[in-house]
Amino acid sequence: MKRLLFASLIGTTLATLLLCSTDLAAQRRRVVGRRGPVRRTTIVVHPGHPIHRVLPRSVVVRPARTVVVVNRPLHFLPLVVWRPAVVALPPRERLLWQESEALSKEDEWIDLNFGVDKRGGALFLDIQGQSQLNFAEATFDNGDVQVVDFENKEQKAGVYQVLDFADGRIVKTVRVLAKSNTDESTLTLYLRT
Repeated sequence: MKRLLFASLIGTTLATLLLCSTDLAAQRRRVVGRRGPVRRTTIVVHPGHPIHRVLPRSVVVRPARTVVVVNRPLHFLPLVVWRPAVVALPPRERLLWQESEALSKEDEWIDLNFGVDKRGGALFLDIQGQSQLNFAEATFDNGDVQVVDFENKEQKAGVYQVLDFADGRIVKTVRVLAKSNTDESTLTLYLRT
């Protein structure tokens, strides 16, 4: 009888601890949006960069979550001027990679960096909220850099195709210079097969 009562008490205590730890883990997952102090710096573009207009003087740099090294000298391809058109996002099974960044209006211009390091055929950008886009740079494994000029225009929410490279190239990194024109917005970059 004592053993049964003791086992019951232990089981109840373990169940309570398990529920509390699950609740704590759920609370920890909710606070991932917390950010530290914002550090502003001057934007850096490499020699040969095809955009020659005055760029924002001060930006917040967000480093890539996945660090990718390009072991080739960079060679800028001719500039692509972007013509925005809302498109449907490809089916999930065709999407190889995706990453999102939350933008805050108070941060102003943000230099976003995405470490992709995958072979694909096209890049898509999903905008939630309203964002002003300056340019994007896709760096490939052979050192080629394709700059897409967004012409510093505001874009409304939607999914847009940024680049199509049907030859199936290895995208090493993607850099996007953007700012939110609403209190909060989110940019999600996708790589399609």
